[in-house]
Amino acid sequence: MKTTSVHKTSVRKASAKENSGRRIAWRMLLALGGMAALAVPAAGPAQAASRTADEAGRAGRCVVVYFDLGETLVHTAEDKSVRYLPGAAEYLRALRARHIPVGLITNVPSSWGSTDAERAAELKKVIDKDWAGGTPFAWSDFGDRIFTPRTESERKPAPALWKRAKKAAGPCRVVYQAETSEEAQMGSSLGYFSYQVDRPGWPAFLPVRMITALSHLPYGNTASVKGS
Repeated sequence: MKTTSVHKTSVRKASAKENSGRRIAWRMLLALGGMAALAVPAAGPAQAASRTADEAGRAGRCVVVYFDLGETLVHTAEDKSVRYLPGAAEYLRALRARHIPVGLITNVPSSWGSTDAERAAELKKVIDKDWAGGTPFAWSDFGDRIFTPRTESERKPAPALWKRAKKAAGPCRVVYQAETSEEAQMGSSLGYFSYQVDRPGWPAFLPVRMITALSHLPYGNTASVKGS
């Protein structure tokens, strides 16, 4: 009886700690939205329309969202077929609607090409060949922002891909979303706002309104949102 009681107490304490961690993280995210609202002065439609993407970039008020690919945006089934993970297509569509650029930081064999463009072209062939989803993968959203290893030593978890992607983003803030805490932590250590996707009790992806808020925050934000 004592052993059972101690076990139940430990479980309750662990659950309370996890819930507390979630509350703290979400308060931080809500604070980001509030800070963004304070940081952005009100503007009329004409004034807002005159602000170009280039101006936003020079002001540092922009954000680029990078993803891992496998088990973050797409899933490979036992029969080798590939399709979007639940909610991924809709999430990319929401980012697209807000003109938020996206990119990939993903491992592929370095032998697939001598440039990122060549390796990306081979990656597209491999994914498209086994694609089983009704909606095609949104390759056009990613443009030339698909970063892959030039050598085997650059494969994640080595920091090279994150560094190259961050440099390509210029003055914009960078977000990184992946399915493992290890990759999220690596991104955070290199200056990304990192989010681990598909965690029980959490949004599948970092909410779009939070990403929008990030583009208006003062520089220096390298937070990583974790569940505990």
